Order: sequence, then structure tokens, then C-alpha cells
Amino acid sequence: MITVLIADDHPVVAEGLRNLLEDEPDITVVACVTQARDAVPAAVRTRPDVVLMDYRMGELNGIEAAYMIRERLPQTRVLILSMESEIHFIVRALRAGASGYVAKKSAAKEVIRAIREVYAGRRYLQDDVREEVLDSLMDDRPGSGDPLSLLSSRERQVLQLLAEGSTNADIAARLSLSPKTVETYRARMMDKLDVRDLAGLLRFAIRHGIAPLD
Repeated sequence: MITVLIADDHPVVAEGLRNLLEDEPDITVVACVTQARDAVPAAVRTRPDVVLMDYRMGELNGIEAAYMIRERLPQTRVLILSMESEIHFIVRALRAGASGYVAKKSAAKEVIRAIREVYAGRRYLQDDVREEVLDSLMDDRPGSGDPLSLLSSRERQVLQLLAEGSTNADIAARLSLSPKTVETYRARMMDKLDVRDLAGLLRFAIRHGIAPLD
């Protein structure tokens, strides 16, 4: 039996995925959460074989959650489910430890196939993006890397919260940090990314898919 945790911030989508998967005789859903920040403790608690993770989620996006889950549970496979089809989003997910990517517009049978593939220890990419993703992963030319790789996991969390409009005090409370520490993270990010102010950080976030769409 393949155990699956669903993380999607649209309750209707999450419930539809649950119903879809529980119709399969070899798949069972052990948890369903609507916030990426809840996915990590839920995964640690239930230890699923596969986490089906939406990319676009508030406070902590699916890629950061994937990284944290893989750090804590190396045997758990993370499958990113997203509306995003740009190659750099998919590459970023794979570099964070995800085992595959499926577009939300995919047919139900493809989602199920992807879950079974990653459960078996294989990576899963849809045919229409596979070649471009592999080319990007193999491209080691100077300057071709993802700028987000310069940032630590905590810095990316702070950046996402800044992009969502949170103040230093808000971020400090959510992440159990001091406002001074949050300010230090901001300064480090600006230095690493060669931007001069908060507006520059926010432009970078939007350009690289950190800011939420809504």
C-alpha cells in the first residue's frame, strides 16, 4: 500500500485529489493539509511514502517544504503538483529534492502514474518538459545556475514572507526569531543578490516565483 500526504491550499482540489487516490486499491491518503507549513510536521507524524505537494502555497512554498521534508525523511518522495510549467520552476523543485513534477491540468491517470513511479524510486517528468528539464539540469555554464541557490532555506522563507507583505515583526513572530535577526537575514539577502533595498528584494521575488499570484 502506497501512503500519500496531500498538501494543497485549495480545499476543493485537495478533496478531489483525496477522492481520486482513495479509489485506487494500492493507495491510501494518510493526511491532507492546506498549508505548506503544516505539511512538514504532518509528514514527520505520518511518514508517508509520497507527498503530493502544490507549488504555490502561502508562507512556505511547496519547494521549501519539499526541501525540509527530504531533510527529515530521506525515504519520503515528494511530487510537485502545480499550475506552473516554466522550466526553472521545475528544475528548482528537483534541486530541492522533489522526485517529480505533474501539471495540475494533467489527467487523473497521469497523477496516479506519477505517484507510483516516484514510490518505485524513479523520477517522474511529463513528456512535454522532460528534455528541457534535463538540458537545464546538465547545463553547467557560468551564470546558468538558479540565483535562489545563493540563499539559505531560512533566507528563502523570510523572502517569501516579505513578498507576501509581512513586516519584520510579523516574520519574527511566525518564524520564532527576533526582529533583529530578520533584519540580518534581509541584509544578507540584499548582499548576496546585489540589490540595494526592500523594493529590489520584492522585484527579485516576483521575478523568481516567490511572491504569490493572488
